[in-house]
Amino acid sequence: MKRLEGRVAVVTGGASGIGFASVERLAAEGARVVITDLNEATGKAAVQRMADAGHAEAVDLVCGDVADEAHVADAMDRAIDRWGRLDIAFLNAGVGGAFGSLLETAVEDWDQTFAYLTRSVFLGIKHAGKRMGEGGSIIATASIAGLGGGAGSHGYSAAKAAVISLTRTAAMELGPRRIRVNAIAPGVISTPLAHRGKESNLEALCARQPWPDTGQPADIAAALAFLASDDARFVTGETVTVDGGLRARSSDVLGDNSMLLAGRTGMNRGSTGLKSGFRNTDR
Repeated sequence: MKRLEGRVAVVTGGASGIGFASVERLAAEGARVVITDLNEATGKAAVQRMADAGHAEAVDLVCGDVADEAHVADAMDRAIDRWGRLDIAFLNAGVGGAFGSLLETAVEDWDQTFAYLTRSVFLGIKHAGKRMGEGGSIIATASIAGLGGGAGSHGYSAAKAAVISLTRTAAMELGPRRIRVNAIAPGVISTPLAHRGKESNLEALCARQPWPDTGQPADIAAALAFLASDDARFVTGETVTVDGGLRARSSDVLGDNSMLLAGRTGMNRGSTGLKSGFRNTDR
C-alpha cells in the first residue's frame, strides 16, 4: 500500500519547482492534491502535466494569492469539498523577495516579502489547522537562509527565520490535536526561482557544498513525503535541513550576499507571473 493512500493535501505554490515536484510525489504516494498558485498559466499547465501522467482525478487547482486570507481558506475548503477531508498542507509558495542594502530597501518590498513568505504560512497553518480535526501534517518551506546570515537577502532570510520560529510555536499549540507542524530548509535547489532561467547561476554556490550534485526539487519532495506520512508520527516542531551538507561547513560558507554587493535593490517575484524589478544604488 502506498504511504499516503487516501490522504488529501493542499500544496501552495504547487505549479512549478519544489511545489510541482511535491505534487508529483504526493500523487505517486497515493494522495489527492489541491494545487494553489498565483500564476494561472503555470497552474493550468501543472494540472495538464499531472493528467498526462495519469493523475487527472487526483489533482485540482485554485489560483490566487497566498497572502490573501480568503484565497487560503478557499484552497483548504476545496480539498474538503472535493474529497471530504484535509490531511496534509504543504505551505511552500514563495518569492525571492526584497534584495539589496537594508539602507535602500523600499518598505513596500519588505512588507510584500513577509506577506508572501511568512503571512502565507501563518494563514496556511490557521486554515489547515481549523479543518484537520484530530490529526494531520503541516509542512512549511523554510530555507537555510533562515538559519544563519549570508545565505540570502536580508528580507528573505528574516522571513524564513520567522517561518522556522512559527513552526515551533504552532507545533506546541496543535500537538495535543495530533497535528504535526514541521519545516524543510532547502539549500541550493535547481528551481526557476533560484537559477532564474540560467543553471550556471548556481555553480558557485553548489561548489561550496560537500555533496557533488546540485539539489533537485525531488530531493525536497522526498523529505516532504516522509514528514507527511505516518513514518514521521513522532516528529513535530522540527526544521529538516536538505542542503547537500552546505551548512555542515563553516558558518560563513556562503560568503557575502552577492545581490547586496551588486549595487542594486529591488524585488524578486519569482515565478508568480508578476514582474520583478530593481534599481541601481550608489553602493
